[in-house]
Amino acid sequence: MTHDTQILISGGGVAGLTAACLFGSAGYDVICVDPAPPVTERDVDGADLRSTAFLQPSMQTLERAGVWQKLQTHATPLQTMKIVDAGDDGALRNQRAFDASDVSELPFGWNLPNWLIRRELVARVTQLKNVDFRPGVQTDRMLARSTGAKVWLSDGTQINAQLVIAADGRGSRLREAAGIQVKTTRYGQKALAFAVTHPIPHHHVSTEIHRTGGPFTLVPLPDYDGLPSSAVVWMEDGARAEELAAMDVAAFNAAMSERSCHMCGPLTLASKRSVWPIISQIAERFAARRLALVAEAAHVVPPIGAQGLNMSLADLQSLLDLSSSYPLGSDEMLDAYSQERHRNVALRVKGIDLLNRTSQSDAEWFRQLRSWGIGVIHDAEPVRKTLMNMGLGLK
Repeated sequence: MTHDTQILISGGGVAGLTAACLFGSAGYDVICVDPAPPVTERDVDGADLRSTAFLQPSMQTLERAGVWQKLQTHATPLQTMKIVDAGDDGALRNQRAFDASDVSELPFGWNLPNWLIRRELVARVTQLKNVDFRPGVQTDRMLARSTGAKVWLSDGTQINAQLVIAADGRGSRLREAAGIQVKTTRYGQKALAFAVTHPIPHHHVSTEIHRTGGPFTLVPLPDYDGLPSSAVVWMEDGARAEELAAMDVAAFNAAMSERSCHMCGPLTLASKRSVWPIISQIAERFAARRLALVAEAAHVVPPIGAQGLNMSLADLQSLLDLSSSYPLGSDEMLDAYSQERHRNVALRVKGIDLLNRTSQSDAEWFRQLRSWGIGVIHDAEPVRKTLMNMGLGLK
C-alpha cells in the first residue's frame, strides 16, 4: 500500500510530536511514525520523568503548534536562575542569582514534566485532520530523489514524501543510512531524573548546584500532595549514579538532601527514579537529500542550562520558516537549514561541554575557576545580560 504526504516524521518523542503539531498547524499534510506508543502518564513504567524548561522562543514555537495554551495551565514559571558552586564538603563557595527581569518582562521559561508534554502533544495531534500519527510503526529505509523521497515502513506501507524529518534520536537510523557522521563525547556520567517535595517553597527559582561529579539541578514544579515540588536532574559519575539509583528511599532522601546543600530543606522523593547516560554529540551536517535531522538525531548535550529540547524546537522553527522561502524538501531549503542550525548548535555544544567538564572535574584549579567564573559573569552587567540573552536564544 502506498500513501502520499508532504512530510514524513520519523520519531514520536517530544520533538517529533511537536514537529507534527507545528507543520500540521501550518497546513501541511503530515505522517508521524514511532515504534513505541507514547507514555502519557506519570507513575507507569516507561514514563519520562525528566522535565523541560521551555525558554521564551520555544513558547512562541509551541503557540504556533497550537499546544501552548494547554501546556501553560500546567507550567511553572522560572523567574530566577540561581547558580551555586559548592565544595565537596557541601559548603557553599559562591552563588549568584540571575533574574529574568534584567532582560525581559517575561520569565526565563516555563517548566513541565516530559510525560505531561507528550500527553498534550498527542491530544493536539488527534485534533489535526491533516496529521496521521502511527505509533507502533517505524521507518525501515528511505530512497531520496530530486523529485521526492520514498520511505518504507515496518508495516509494509510505502510513503511518498517531499520532506522527511529524522526525529528518531541519538542513534538515528535515517542519519546513519544517509552516511552522516557524528562526533560523540562520552563523559562517564549518568543523570538521575526524578521529582521531589520539600518544605521550603522554590519561589520560581531554578537552582543549579555545581560540585565534583556534575551539577545537581532543582527546577520548580507545581505543588504535589500539598507540598512545594521540584524536578531534579542529578549528574554523577556513572558508577555513583547507579549506586544512588539502587539505594532505598530513606538513604536516597538523605543523600540528595546533602547534595542539594539543603537549599530547599530536606528533600523527599516523590516519583520513580530514571537513569540516563550523558554524552555530547553533533552530526557533521544536519541534512541530506530530502532529509532534515532535528533534535537528538542532530545534536545531544548534557542537561545544563535548559538547552537540549529548546535547541530542538529551534530546529523545527527554522525548518518551518525556510519552508515558506524554498520548495518543501528542496536541496536549497535543506542546505540553508543545515548551515544556519549547525553554526548555532556547534557553539552551544562547545559551551555546554566546557561547563560540564568544569563542573565534573575534581582538580582544585578547575573548582577555583568555576567559583570565580560565576561571580565574574554575574557581576559584570554587560556580560551577564549578553549571556542571559544567548541562553534564552533571544536575538
